[in-house]
Amino acid sequence: MFRRKTAWTALCAAVFSAALVLTACGGAGGGTAGSSTSGSSTSGSGADVGDPVAGGVGRIYQVSEPRSLDPAAMANNWANYGFLGNALYGTLMVNDTETFEIEYKMAEDFSTTDGGKTFTLKLQPDLKFSDGSPLDAAAVKFNWDRMREPGLGTTSQRYAVQIADNTVLDPATLKVTLVEPNPHFGQIVTVSVLNWIASPAALAQDRAAFDAAPIGAGPFTLTKWTRQNTIELAKNPAYWDAPKPYLDTLTLRSSADTNQRYNTLTTGGVDLTVETSWETLAKAEDAGLTTDIAPMGGGQYIAFNFRRAPFDDERARRAVALAVDVDAFNVAVSNGKAEIPQTLFPESSPFYSDISLQSTGDKEEAQRLFDELAAEGKPVSFTFTAFQSSEATSAAEAVQAQLSAFDNVDVKVDVVESTVGQQLSAAKDFDMIVSAVLVQEPDSDLWNLFHQAAPANFTGIKDQALSDALDAGRVSESQEERKVAYDIVQERFAATVPGIWYARVPTSVVAGSNVHGVQLYGFGSALPEELWISE
Repeated sequence: MFRRKTAWTALCAAVFSAALVLTACGGAGGGTAGSSTSGSSTSGSGADVGDPVAGGVGRIYQVSEPRSLDPAAMANNWANYGFLGNALYGTLMVNDTETFEIEYKMAEDFSTTDGGKTFTLKLQPDLKFSDGSPLDAAAVKFNWDRMREPGLGTTSQRYAVQIADNTVLDPATLKVTLVEPNPHFGQIVTVSVLNWIASPAALAQDRAAFDAAPIGAGPFTLTKWTRQNTIELAKNPAYWDAPKPYLDTLTLRSSADTNQRYNTLTTGGVDLTVETSWETLAKAEDAGLTTDIAPMGGGQYIAFNFRRAPFDDERARRAVALAVDVDAFNVAVSNGKAEIPQTLFPESSPFYSDISLQSTGDKEEAQRLFDELAAEGKPVSFTFTAFQSSEATSAAEAVQAQLSAFDNVDVKVDVVESTVGQQLSAAKDFDMIVSAVLVQEPDSDLWNLFHQAAPANFTGIKDQALSDALDAGRVSESQEERKVAYDIVQERFAATVPGIWYARVPTSVVAGSNVHGVQLYGFGSALPEELWISE
């Protein structure tokens, strides 16, 4: 079920800035959530502490504050408001982060009988929003139709546009027709904002009115939002899954500074923090705190732009990848503590194969390729666009320093604000940039980022064998066939060199020893209704 780690040792610790992690995490992936049973635990929610106790205040530290409480302005992952969205809107379904099996919550079923051409969503009967209005199939249709609107600006549009039509069959039943068959579309619903249904009447108001009084069917309701300070929530007495939630109230604060979040937790200022740093997780473990992580493949990588020189030539990509010593890069950027991805999937994944992601550390071959390109009048010259943070700047400078030891290659570093970097990435106007891919249930993000026909394919990678394998992994309902397809995906990554993979992403939370019931699904989103606090 949920992965609880209390002995990190060698898995300690790349320090990821919020700017690096957040720009890459729009949501995707996933399948069932239940009690945390995997791993060992010596404190906190992993200990045998008896039955949940009702009452109390949960004080939560998240990474950043949303610009709006509209689900369209949020993203369903650990770093981008997953906890807050789950609190306000609840979940249709959740997933087991290791097996990807779906567990239904407000939905009773979401299934296909025609290979993913159509799905039938069945809701629990008599669901109510916090204002007493019905959360029915028409409400889901309104939300899902809205997420497809091009001008809405949601990060989940790339998933919602897979839907061709939503048809209400009866108050509890919605027929969903997809543009192209995808039998794994339930996984996408689970870890995108499609999982959060807000009141259509509330959404019909302007943004300010909605933010003042968002209406969902989650375990908590908004009582007060003081911008740049706190978000205060109270128990929803009409929550469908009574006696949950156990806590009476929640108070959420935000900070992008991992040290500030950790220090506030250890001094008793908060009860649980969302975490983006392996180094902080290691400190938390040493301090006897409870750390929970959703196992994740993929990771942070230095992405090449295939659309323009020099990286439209595979030899230039391979030369740079071979020239970079990832272990030395790790020392320069993360004090040698990052977990470097060696394979696309973690060993816990049913899609794991021992196929290396790395094509690094052969300086002689790198120089040969640099010389070969220069002899053809194509010396490798490029700019590394880095987000304005110490980690991103260190990454760019580390690449620049390592490549300075080679002839016929020139690297410039351009440090930009996070918003500018996101704009350049969206416009495909970069040579090299830091990005991330979170790989769990593999279809959605791998297809969206690396299929040659995907609008979100920002690097411009265009490889027919890779796209064919991604298509095969999407449409097949056979686990064996899908594993074969994703083995080919990994082999094509090795052949095409989309980037240099340098660190896993920790999708995690840290809790005090008196906090229990921590449950994560998808990309580390925590379920607020399960939390309780002991004396």
